[in-house]
Amino acid sequence: MQRREFMFSTALASAALVSSPFSSLLARQEAERKFKIALNPGTIGVKANYAQTLDYAIQYKYEAISPFTQEVMEKYSDGQLNEILAKMKENGIGYDSANVPVEFRRDKSKFNEDFKGLRKFCETMEKQGATRINTWIISSHNELTYNENMKQHAYRLGECAKVMKDHGIRFGLEYLGMRTMMTQNRYPFIGSMKEGKELIGEIGESNVGFVVDSFHWYCANDTLEDLRTLKPEDVVVVDLNDARLGFTRETQLDGKRELPMATGVINTKDFLQGIIDIGYEGPVRTEPFNQELNDMENDVALKLNMEAIKKALATVGLK
Repeated sequence: MQRREFMFSTALASAALVSSPFSSLLARQEAERKFKIALNPGTIGVKANYAQTLDYAIQYKYEAISPFTQEVMEKYSDGQLNEILAKMKENGIGYDSANVPVEFRRDKSKFNEDFKGLRKFCETMEKQGATRINTWIISSHNELTYNENMKQHAYRLGECAKVMKDHGIRFGLEYLGMRTMMTQNRYPFIGSMKEGKELIGEIGESNVGFVVDSFHWYCANDTLEDLRTLKPEDVVVVDLNDARLGFTRETQLDGKRELPMATGVINTKDFLQGIIDIGYEGPVRTEPFNQELNDMENDVALKLNMEAIKKALATVGLK
């Protein structure tokens, strides 16, 4: 999802070319939100299939949903798919991103086995009208050095990206910024935006970009200026989360986060401003991995999740 209160470059140009009152008016006009708030039910503990998720999205005013591509492959006839696609279109609901169905982190045989099914998965996504796949990069390894790990990731993810490109799909890679994860294995690997750029450069495919997560952005000590180095096409998905109280930036743990604005540990306003400034136009979703949220009734979790996102948007003047 994307939000642009105003594009950074446009704002600069406007400041130079128009008077102050008109500039203020222009900024307010450009603050109208164009990106979509996405619902990935599993990340907030909501158990729902494709059709149920669509109903929840309609009820709670979400604007994009996970594609549930594996479910579509296994259970949907063409007629059933066309029916749900028509319902999505009628309610103005698009797609978030799907997790890559290939295990690329383990041995070569496992990668090759999973890779065989990727094209069918992408063909189904194309039939659905879904255009984004994502994954995460573990930031340490017990056997592979940084360079060895880089080579393996670049090859395997590059092969996946080529198949995705054939079907109009962009591939988002999420760097994990926790310092605790970088030290949990013998050899540290990618744990910041700058290192993520190196991997994307090694892959060398035009459809590969970032999953930018506010939690990992914070843990990596990345900044607003780091975000502003990106182009809109560099970002495939945005995850919006907060970090737990009682931990330093260096001691935060993965899998334990908060809904956006829950603690104020992360500078959500700066994070969103960076996303706005580059003109990002894709899904924005939460991924708090929060047990308290997971234990709530579905309706409560869906409502609280949307309220948290709206509260975060308000910090940059968006609704």
